[in-house]
Amino acid sequence: MGEAITEKILKIVPEILEMPSPSLWIDYDSEADVLYINFKKPAHADESVMSDDDIIFRYEGKTLVGITILSVRKRLHN
Repeated sequence: MGEAITEKILKIVPEILEMPSPSLWIDYDSEADVLYINFKKPAHADESVMSDDDIIFRYEGKTLVGITILSVRKRLHN
């Protein structure tokens, strides 16, 4: 089990290293089907912008501090 999880994580490491911050916090709400990704803890956003495809970009000043992705599971099946 541990080896399978490690393989999955290693596959996404290059993308993680390209994130806007060396720190990354991820939380998934399965009931709401929402994925929260934060680049700063605590992330005190003072502005949020929603894209046409229901992704919310959260900013503190001009710095991107988080992304909220709505309907995550539905996106996987498209």
